[in-house]
Amino acid sequence: MTPEGILAVIVVAGVIVALATNRVAVETALLAGLLILILLGTVDPQAALSGFAHPAVVAIAALFVVAAGLRETGATTVAAPLLLGRPNSMAFAQLRLMVPVALLSAFINNTPVVAMYLPLVHDWANRIRMSPSKFLIPLSFASLLGGQLTLIGSASNLIVMGLYLQYLQSAGLPAPTHVLEFWGPALLGLPAAVVGIAYLMVASRVLIPDRLAVPDDLSEAEEWTVDMEVIPGSLLAGARIESSALRERPGLRLYEIERHGTVIESPARDTRLESGDRLGFTGNLDSIVALWRVRGLAPPERRKSGVVTDPDKRELVEAIVAPGSSLVGRTVRETRFRTLFNAAVVAIRRGGATLRTRIRDVRFEPGDALLLEASKGFVRSHRSSRQFYVVFAVPGFVATRHNRLRRATAVFLLLVAGLIAAPWEPVIVCLAAALLMVGLGCVRPPRALAEVSLQVIVAIAAALGMSAALEQTGAASVIAGWLLDACRDIGLGDRGMLFVMILTASGFSQLITKNGAAALMFPVAKATADALNVHIEPFVFSLIFACGLSFLSPVAYQTNLMVYGPGGYRFLDFARIGAPLTILLAALGAIMCPLVFPFRPVP
Repeated sequence: MTPEGILAVIVVAGVIVALATNRVAVETALLAGLLILILLGTVDPQAALSGFAHPAVVAIAALFVVAAGLRETGATTVAAPLLLGRPNSMAFAQLRLMVPVALLSAFINNTPVVAMYLPLVHDWANRIRMSPSKFLIPLSFASLLGGQLTLIGSASNLIVMGLYLQYLQSAGLPAPTHVLEFWGPALLGLPAAVVGIAYLMVASRVLIPDRLAVPDDLSEAEEWTVDMEVIPGSLLAGARIESSALRERPGLRLYEIERHGTVIESPARDTRLESGDRLGFTGNLDSIVALWRVRGLAPPERRKSGVVTDPDKRELVEAIVAPGSSLVGRTVRETRFRTLFNAAVVAIRRGGATLRTRIRDVRFEPGDALLLEASKGFVRSHRSSRQFYVVFAVPGFVATRHNRLRRATAVFLLLVAGLIAAPWEPVIVCLAAALLMVGLGCVRPPRALAEVSLQVIVAIAAALGMSAALEQTGAASVIAGWLLDACRDIGLGDRGMLFVMILTASGFSQLITKNGAAALMFPVAKATADALNVHIEPFVFSLIFACGLSFLSPVAYQTNLMVYGPGGYRFLDFARIGAPLTILLAALGAIMCPLVFPFRPVP
């Protein structure tokens, strides 16, 4: 190995050790490692920085914008129950998540699939009172397993198949049928997907920790009281409370329904909602704010007040009633709050007390916390008001653009259709979808830019640059050669060589990306087949299979990095669940491959 190769291996190993300590952010460690390699002259700066312009990185940035458009129009809130349901056990919930993701990833690049599911899974996991951490690694892993079901499931599949066809043509050997080209990966990928999903359903209970806690119930949270109304014409009208999921949100309780002057206390789960129903909720602030994302609900005070309804001109504000305020001792109606402040009182919190009274009938007391739906500028105008001694906007609140939901859904469907059938590169389709989301008003430009995770983008781009260093210096090919030479020396049989080749290719896919590992390992696969004097076909399909086993670290593949931060994971969480899975599937591939792709002599 060249001195440059040795330096590249040392730097990469140092980055992995730093990440394993969980004391350094992923993007910081990777960027620092890349900079060291450039300064040492180990890798050409242009190649090292090419990751920042890589089509996959640009596509991921665009998909963050698409996901923001779906979230801000309420499309994710509507889609989650349809796609994921309301399972009553962890195993069934994971099965309900992973099977559709794997099937979608067989035909669509898995990056947009994971990007679509990320916002859905967080909200869904909280509603079914399970930790999102239990679902996000399985989400990424299921997308990787699904990518091995067809030729178009992964770019690495296409790379290996292209090299295989080129080799057969040069050697004068017959090419495989088109059916085998397209569906051949599934002969190993489908059993692996079934076994992998079953493994994740069982092992994740022990091997994936609850890094993100389920939101506390009301007993451990400050309790707000809020009124919401079922808007006339809403899809909620006629729905049962159970199917609407209004009672399943963590930290939220529906304590009464007022209908035509009649109050239904503690309504049963099978109670049907009607247009115009006033729903009384108690809950923590996060759960109360989440009600604004439920299509078909609105504060009853909004339609009576002068508060603007344009999402871009509204904000939620928390204000504390001052001891000397003229509001004290009077109700919302008596103070003519809407006229006085151009804002609607939508929720009230009073220390540890539980208020179960219509908002407009509550008499204000000093220290009451009011949640106000107001026109933007309220905070600036009333920061020094004698009526309130604390006034601030609710952080993170963005008014949902329900009137743009159909547009956002149409853009997403066009994205899926484009990724399947359009002649353009996936990055072009993703960029077009992002621009449509912004252009059609589904998400504002400043918000769209804010939703692009720089941590994920920098981490993926830096990882691609470090993989370029391993390839340029020849370190990767030297290591692969050492491993396979050692296997031949100890006399491993056909299946043993397949097992080692699968593990080797999988190992390199963690370090130099799936595509890099595919290109690097094809000559190794050919040399191994020549050494055993058999046709290369079993080794080709084993290599396609192996490049998808990127389960050992968050930097192994972009979907792992996409779930790393949102899941609250630590670096070694992936190896804890991914290492046994890699070994299990490598053994399965080595056993299955000669059965579906028999070893045969070269014609």
